[in-house]
Amino acid sequence: MRRKFGQRLNLRDGSVDMTHGSGGRAMAQLVEELFLARFDNQWLARGNDQAAFEVAPGRMVMSTDAHVISPLFFPGGDIGSLSVHGTINDVAMSGAHPLYLSAAFILEEGFPLKDLERIVTSMAAAADQAGVPVVTGDTKVVERGKGDGIFITTTGVGKVPAGVDISADRARPGDAILVSGSLGNHGVAIMSSREGLAFDTTIESDSAALHTLVADMVAAVPGIHCLRDPTRGGLATTLNELAQQSSVGMQLVEAAIPVEEQVQGACELLGLDPLYVANEGKLVCICDAGDAEQLLGVMRRHPLGEKAAIIGEVVADDACLVQMRTRFGGNRVVDWLAGEQLPRIC
Repeated sequence: MRRKFGQRLNLRDGSVDMTHGSGGRAMAQLVEELFLARFDNQWLARGNDQAAFEVAPGRMVMSTDAHVISPLFFPGGDIGSLSVHGTINDVAMSGAHPLYLSAAFILEEGFPLKDLERIVTSMAAAADQAGVPVVTGDTKVVERGKGDGIFITTTGVGKVPAGVDISADRARPGDAILVSGSLGNHGVAIMSSREGLAFDTTIESDSAALHTLVADMVAAVPGIHCLRDPTRGGLATTLNELAQQSSVGMQLVEAAIPVEEQVQGACELLGLDPLYVANEGKLVCICDAGDAEQLLGVMRRHPLGEKAAIIGEVVADDACLVQMRTRFGGNRVVDWLAGEQLPRIC
């Protein structure tokens, strides 16, 4: 049964205060009128400190991710939808079907309730569209100046279909490397709205839940070797990680890597390399070369894979280098960066 309070939350002009994290009536009202009203489902409605649910036998997958992006709202998304998409994608990169999410919020005293409502509404819409409910959560409030508005941590669980074994250590020499679309859109969208870096662009974040694309791919080729979403550090960092984990090298073809003209231009303006710019709605796939064309067709038939491309191959290399044949016919090493080109991107 829903609790009834006197005066309702002032979502228009109110702000978070310390009582909203106290465990008392004010916190109960925040949870009831804002979080439960938007995430409403049968698990949350029971009001427990945990969610109990049935799962079919099989291998389970679990992933957790903290979201500290700046700014909180950007072209094509916000921290709310991003926190849903990011964790769903981490679960899906194992080939699993995501089932449930949890969400933990750290709020700073003084954070506007209208912004919190906007974020939670966006988050709920993303979860609803993906068909992956938020079934449990937590809220904490820190003193003014001790946070940065809002941080969100989401955890997801999912189930891997029988016969699927996708892992970062399974790339083999001769495998093909595919990407699901153009790179760098998310990072450029963030840069376009960040204070001190703002510039005009129509590029929006590619933030999206990729589990339906992965389901189509796995249904067609259950033997996919590796999947990874190239978020922080972009494609270059992702491929270096996979090369190290599989003890192989990678050989890319620069001309085959899809990058939109506006993204390329923005990166040139700012002195960045799009290969290192974050994505939130793209994936990297490594598979047997004999399956590559079939997978490419499956990806291109899905709305989130229309610009998919085969961009290179896995090679034997004891040094585990990622190299790229340039448009000018040369070859360069695509190395790891010591840090990220642009922090707080997700």
